[in-house]
Amino acid sequence: MAEGWLFKLFLLMLLPPLTFSVSDSKALLQLKKFFTNSSALNSWVPSSVPCNKQTPWGGLLCHNGVVQGLRLEGMGLSGSIDVDALVEIKGLRSLSVINNSFQGIIPQINRLGALKALFLSGNQFSGEIPPHFFSNMKSLKKVWLSHNKFIGGIPFSLGQLPHLIELHLENNQFSGHIPAFDRPNLKSINLSNNRLGGEIPISLSNFSANSFAGNPGLCGKILGVNCTKPVQNTAKLVTNQKRVAGKSGKKLTAKIIAALVTLGVMLVFVIILAAIRWMKKKKKKGPNGPTTSSEGAIEGQVSVPTAKEEEVNRKRSGSSSRKGSGHVKGGGGAAELVMVNDEKGRFGLTELMKAAAEVLGNGELGFCYKVTMANEVPVVVKRMRDMNALGTDEFHKQVKQFGNLRHPNILTPLAYHYRREEKLLVYQYLPNGCLLYQLHGEHDTSHVGLDWPARLKIVQGIAKGLDYLHTELASLDVPHGNLKSSNVLLGPDNHPFLSDYGFCSLVNTDRVEALFAYKTPDVIQHGNVSPKSDVYCLGIVILEILTGRFPSQYLNDGNRGTDVVQWAESAFAESRQAEMLDPEITSSQNSSLANMEKLLHIGLLCTQTSVETRLEIKEALRMIEE
Repeated sequence: MAEGWLFKLFLLMLLPPLTFSVSDSKALLQLKKFFTNSSALNSWVPSSVPCNKQTPWGGLLCHNGVVQGLRLEGMGLSGSIDVDALVEIKGLRSLSVINNSFQGIIPQINRLGALKALFLSGNQFSGEIPPHFFSNMKSLKKVWLSHNKFIGGIPFSLGQLPHLIELHLENNQFSGHIPAFDRPNLKSINLSNNRLGGEIPISLSNFSANSFAGNPGLCGKILGVNCTKPVQNTAKLVTNQKRVAGKSGKKLTAKIIAALVTLGVMLVFVIILAAIRWMKKKKKKGPNGPTTSSEGAIEGQVSVPTAKEEEVNRKRSGSSSRKGSGHVKGGGGAAELVMVNDEKGRFGLTELMKAAAEVLGNGELGFCYKVTMANEVPVVVKRMRDMNALGTDEFHKQVKQFGNLRHPNILTPLAYHYRREEKLLVYQYLPNGCLLYQLHGEHDTSHVGLDWPARLKIVQGIAKGLDYLHTELASLDVPHGNLKSSNVLLGPDNHPFLSDYGFCSLVNTDRVEALFAYKTPDVIQHGNVSPKSDVYCLGIVILEILTGRFPSQYLNDGNRGTDVVQWAESAFAESRQAEMLDPEITSSQNSSLANMEKLLHIGLLCTQTSVETRLEIKEALRMIEE
């Protein structure tokens, strides 16, 4: 018996050591056990292989048969997340449970030290996140914790992640100060709609005010809110003053009284100055009311948001809104407004002058206004500068051609007004705004985002409209010339319309660089604009729509936003294209990951640096429709 036992022990010593890690399959099945309402994971069964190419398990991102990501989005899951099981998935680099029903404190995800992307948005996680929570997750690049119920301070360890490029914490209840984020890699941040306070760190000054909106306690240059010194600092100052002189209390009181007197004098001065200016304006209007020039009409009805904008406007137009009708050729009558498309009815300049207006925005070539006519029909008036490449007759002929265009995805001009200094272009008003706003604008909680079917429909419409322009405006060097998301307007059911096309023939030669087609590689490197420059712009818009990112290509400095072309090139080279997709579309119903990746590839083919290898518009349209 003893010899038999010793023999078995000897055999055990010869066997290789046991491994205590379980396979990906067992780990995933263990993870599933802790989920409730897991019917969306019915493909996770013991008798199959998770990364089988023919029938892979749902919600997995695989590479060479290894599970690298979990995309369990919008599956109605609840229960708990078994981190012990996740630890056993050795190749796991991305975890997303967006838009589910998980509750409670944040799981111990920080045990996954190799994780690169963490998406917990759209659940009901709550409680505080410990300050050091992310200290051991040095590989993290993307952290999305938005639309939960987290409280307490933002963990300072987030600001110490060396590779962080995206951080979304919006719509929680975080409070306290914003920690330092001195990371040049950070491309996207959203801390809006929390309870944060104090000054926004200088390191975040490159981001827009929208990233910090909905936090009444925040201040800083970005928000236009001055930051006052904290009370404790003032107390220290008073203490030091007491040490220097024994009468600091009296001095402080005297300073306060002096400050109040000064403020009072200044207030009286401002009131007197405002009254004088009002009287001057009243005299200049005269007995017959405001001036009748088109410029005065539009500006007189619009409240320009800032003095800076008004100053820029004066410098560029070389004129003032107070100029009289003598500066307008032909006098100020309705005949000055030339109708080129009367499908929405006819109207004149006088009606346009009398209508109420509001600023919609401004671009490199001018301002855009919404004008509501007397019959309550709204139109858009674009007040354009630097459009003197053509004379009066040639300008009329060109705009008339634009007015004759008829296509479901083309927004044709209704009318125009010609002056040497500036031009007015009148278009139909579309209440859904532009694609740029829908993708990147600040929306309230009732806003319904663009899901995958909507975005695919928009891409198809843009491509069809562009193909039509390349046929009808083939004589132009570049038929559209300024295709970007801000020039794609959305009608009912998110039907896309292309606008601001053909401007290359109208804009001064020294201002064509303001058009996006003139910022493409073929123009920058070789100075040659062509119809394929439009195709490059189409590719940028496709990548923007699929990623939900603002392209750095739109900006002159290129230091902000995301270089979507470089990102796409590296993602396809490393088979990581699924990581590019906007979580809003991957989690929506009727979404097709395969079709999304195909469309990403089309966007990449449209943005090839070499004109020779870049797609033709008809080839791009054919691939998109397929």
